[in-house]
Amino acid sequence: MTLPALDAAVHAIMRDAAERAIMPRYQRLGAHEIDAKAADDLVTVADKDAELILAEQLGALLPEATIVGEEAAHADPALLDRLGDALCWIIDPVDGTNNFAAGKPPFGVLVALAEKGETVGGWIYDPLRDRFCHAQRGHGAFIDGERITARSSGSTPPIAAISLIFADAEKREALKTHIAPHYTLVDIPRCAAEQYPRIVLGENDITIFERTLAWDHAAGVLFLNEAGGKVCRPDGSAYRVDRHLEPGMIGAATPALWDELAARMEKL
Repeated sequence: MTLPALDAAVHAIMRDAAERAIMPRYQRLGAHEIDAKAADDLVTVADKDAELILAEQLGALLPEATIVGEEAAHADPALLDRLGDALCWIIDPVDGTNNFAAGKPPFGVLVALAEKGETVGGWIYDPLRDRFCHAQRGHGAFIDGERITARSSGSTPPIAAISLIFADAEKREALKTHIAPHYTLVDIPRCAAEQYPRIVLGENDITIFERTLAWDHAAGVLFLNEAGGKVCRPDGSAYRVDRHLEPGMIGAATPALWDELAARMEKL
């Protein structure tokens, strides 16, 4: 299958899942259709149904690939051991579920394809805007078919969306004291499907992630890096989906912005 054909096929699958399972439930969920997997971590009937649609169709597209979906992995954590397989689809059926369950944006659909733990394809679909962001390793990043280059906001100081939700108390205080004063802070969208495009499009300059789960980040990391930005571990090592339980990652619209923040992080 050619690269454009793969992009088109994945796009059609993601749109189908959104049209059939996600958008009909938007702002129409009943209380019985929302459950808590853990504190501050919701799942809805839309997540479950969309993952089934995505898994079925992506599995038909590449039958040789393992499938690891967020909800399936929650039900069977042994699936996480398959993230390093020769070929693996990684699915987040509704990224930003807390927003979706509250009947507000942003939320999106994330799909990635990994090869032996390294992401080789990433697709981000925003059903509300019908916006499709995609990248394949070594071939650049695109939004709705147009090649995109990441750009900074041009603001002084740079704009930072920093998540403190999953940081421990000591790290949270260090970030507030030593990092935050050098940036203009904005709220995080609580949706990686929105946060990565914001950096590429020059709305935000940098971000810090504490939790780096594969279904949240595989697609976005590839998309931002292929757009010419930089996202990786604070020590400069590449993000791998088979090591997604390791904490900490920095993303930036330009390598220079990344270097500046990483140098500050080293002193924490």
